[in-house]
Amino acid sequence: MTFSNSSWRLLQPSFFLMGIPGLEESQHWIALPLCVLYVLAVMGNVTIIFIIWTDSSLHQPMYLFLAMLSGIDLVLASSTAPKTLAVLLAHAHEIGYTFCLIQMFFIHAFSSMESGVLVAMALDRYVAICHPLHHSTILHPGIIRRIGMVVLVRGLVLLLPFPILLQRLLFCRATIIGHAYCEHMAVVKLACSETTVNRDYGLAVALLVVGLDVVAIGISYALILQTVLKVPGGEARLKAFSTCGSHICVILIFYVPGLFSFLTHRFGHHVPHHVHVLLATLYLLVPPALNPLVYGVKTRQIRQRVLRVFSLKGLI
Repeated sequence: MTFSNSSWRLLQPSFFLMGIPGLEESQHWIALPLCVLYVLAVMGNVTIIFIIWTDSSLHQPMYLFLAMLSGIDLVLASSTAPKTLAVLLAHAHEIGYTFCLIQMFFIHAFSSMESGVLVAMALDRYVAICHPLHHSTILHPGIIRRIGMVVLVRGLVLLLPFPILLQRLLFCRATIIGHAYCEHMAVVKLACSETTVNRDYGLAVALLVVGLDVVAIGISYALILQTVLKVPGGEARLKAFSTCGSHICVILIFYVPGLFSFLTHRFGHHVPHHVHVLLATLYLLVPPALNPLVYGVKTRQIRQRVLRVFSLKGLI
């Protein structure tokens, strides 16, 4: 029997999120560290945004890009954690078709935006180290706004076809998703109609976004390294490198787990499914939780401002 898209939505209006397959007995324990990560992500990123927003001395390219990163991290974590925790703790496994597509779009679109902001931050470090006298003229507020718009539009335009292409698929068998959230390929695999376009477009977007962004970041740091090595004196070189420390940490936190999760999903047929699901979930929660801590510890201005805020509130 053949179903049209409208017929399918009428008969099967929702998906069933399994959570972490194979670890059903311990899902409530797994939810505890995920909950801690989400709380850290919300508190840390709201604090970063508040500090940069209220302190005019921090209205500089590096910190404005950091505020963008924190805003994206807030959306990314909040798109994932609430439903994931509901599945693991309250067994709220059902998610509506439309809500599933919305969650999937937000997760993938804002992941793309985060990658774009990391490229912008690498550009900022390149200009600051290689062209310090022209830093404020090259990266003036107008340029920063345009970069932010490009990052936003790229994420929306490239990822909008994901839910649109899913609309054309027929789902005429079990709609059980072996994840704790709506992940693109996990939904595609449930379809009983042809999914070649969906798979190819998903792979193309991943390679385009990550590939181009990693190359751009690599070129930026190659030029930075070339410039720093020409600086006389080991102390001056170390100081120049130290300004990039926070950004390099954030890059590794974002790309390494993401790349591993992507490769295991596409090619890791011998990797247990629960390991892949855990990695995919942590990939969306660990960077938002750790990014504020990295910048708070490694950036003196942020650290001092955080201490001042909390001391005024009598918390320390």
